[in-house]
Amino acid sequence: MAQPHIFVVEDEESLAETIALNLRLENYKVTIAKSGKQALDVFKKEHPTINLVLLDVMLPEINGFELCKAFKVLNPALPIIFLTAKNQIADKIEGLKLGADDYITKPFDLEELLLRVSNLIKRTQKDTPAVFNFNTCSINFETFEIKDISGSYSTLSKREIGLLKLLTENANKVISRDEIIEKLWDVNENASSRTIDNYILNFRKYFEANPKEPAHFHSIRGVGYKFIA
Repeated sequence: MAQPHIFVVEDEESLAETIALNLRLENYKVTIAKSGKQALDVFKKEHPTINLVLLDVMLPEINGFELCKAFKVLNPALPIIFLTAKNQIADKIEGLKLGADDYITKPFDLEELLLRVSNLIKRTQKDTPAVFNFNTCSINFETFEIKDISGSYSTLSKREIGLLKLLTENANKVISRDEIIEKLWDVNENASSRTIDNYILNFRKYFEANPKEPAHFHSIRGVGYKFIA
């Protein structure tokens, strides 16, 4: 199972940082937003990789209830826990009606929050599917078979499939060359950036309508590579 990605939307900076620190100690990836507008902007870019949202209700610019509605449009199955100073039954009902999975009232016990996050992640996060589909293409991580943009099937090498899995599991995120080499090559192997570049060129031939102007497989000069779904 990939490292779960938690999106913390909280305008009280010290609380946001405390929550984030404790989540990271539990081996979660954490992204923070401190206003409604920032949260919406971040979510639009990163929602394919976000596994759970901790969402404050009282936020500048856009409140948590409105954000919840917007998030659910982009990802209806997204788990959301409201964090709020409000303790009114009507507010809790409103949040739950909008599709929130839980509602924690400030001040709350940090251990309880971490436990609720863990339970919700276990309940909702599934292992990576054996087959990843995008546009008319597909990648089968178990059989190493792909269907390319022309509808033809091919079998790739274990390392090529490993790179495809790493990129697609981290959609819209830049993966550095060093991270790719660390995860896909043994220490005593002579891995090179050129080898990765060749893999990316091949992926473009398989999956891009126009390999010279890729929509999915991007090289970020001097940094690494990114897959956009």
